[in-house]
Amino acid sequence: MSARVDAELVRRGLARSRGRAAELIDAGRVSLDGRVVAKPSLPVRPDQEILVDPDPADQGYASRAAFKLAGALDAVRAGAPGLAPRIEGAHGLDLGASTGGFTDVLLRRGARGVVAVDVGHDQLVPSLRDDPRVTVREGFNVRDLTPDDLDVTPDVVVADLSFISLRLVLPPVAAVVGPGTDLLLMVKPQFEVGRERLGTGGVVRDPALHARAVLDVALDAEGLGLRPLGVIPSPLPGPSGNREFFLWLRPDPRVGDMARGPHQDVHRATLERAIDQAVRSPLGEQPLVALVGEPAEPDGVRPADLTDSHTAPGDQSSPRDHVGPRDQSSPRVGATDHLDRAAGTDQHRSTGGAL
Repeated sequence: MSARVDAELVRRGLARSRGRAAELIDAGRVSLDGRVVAKPSLPVRPDQEILVDPDPADQGYASRAAFKLAGALDAVRAGAPGLAPRIEGAHGLDLGASTGGFTDVLLRRGARGVVAVDVGHDQLVPSLRDDPRVTVREGFNVRDLTPDDLDVTPDVVVADLSFISLRLVLPPVAAVVGPGTDLLLMVKPQFEVGRERLGTGGVVRDPALHARAVLDVALDAEGLGLRPLGVIPSPLPGPSGNREFFLWLRPDPRVGDMARGPHQDVHRATLERAIDQAVRSPLGEQPLVALVGEPAEPDGVRPADLTDSHTAPGDQSSPRDHVGPRDQSSPRVGATDHLDRAAGTDQHRSTGGAL
């Protein structure tokens, strides 16, 4: 009697969950009788040999997705050390938790607790499910999220959602965050551009479509009072090879005026430039954050230069005085980024990557 190979991997103890089995298969690490397995639904008999190649970079994370968030956090910490989210002691909210890769990263970096939300059931790995720091919310649609669903306002929100546009979940997410909340939301172009624009195998290959997907999410976020601070390409592709991008957001009451005020064209240009830099960065290189600049005042002077002050947009206080957690760690050598000093100039440097 045959079974699906993803289920058989779990039965034989080679994967902790079917979701993890699918990730191993997507990564090309599973072979059946010496041949690489291409899809989780492949039938396998009990007498057939299944091997899983070791991952030299594996740190025992709950899933492959963990490396995406870990890389993105590292990129932000390196590119904007005074602004980066401080995970230690933070209350986290993981949307689309699945097996728990993002939750795992937050906990390993010192989060006080994480609410793991997913529309599915029984996907979170046992080690995280049994962790007292993790609050599991299964069978929960993110679109139904309200402040009453959370005991505390999250300090950091991460999201890895599939089969739904981020634009549909931004309104409820914006309603549960506070002034100091950092959001790192993964934009997946294959779920943003529409089915008619998908290529063979459901892959979006056109960089222009990648940029459009990120821009649309960023503009919707601005309309909800969430300011884009940076764009970070994931160091790893999604299933089938789709490129993915983290959008780093933070609440800012001024963002509406920036997006619709007299300098809206300059603001839009700086946002598009950062997105373009992230989109055009080669996949697999050391990730860097493409920071979003701030439009100039009428006299050409910015009210807050993030590069010089290392404070939040519009905040003249020191990082320690700012509402919400901040990462004061030093930047990684060789991984730096900065904002352009004059609106309309192109001095950003970003080769993309994960936090």
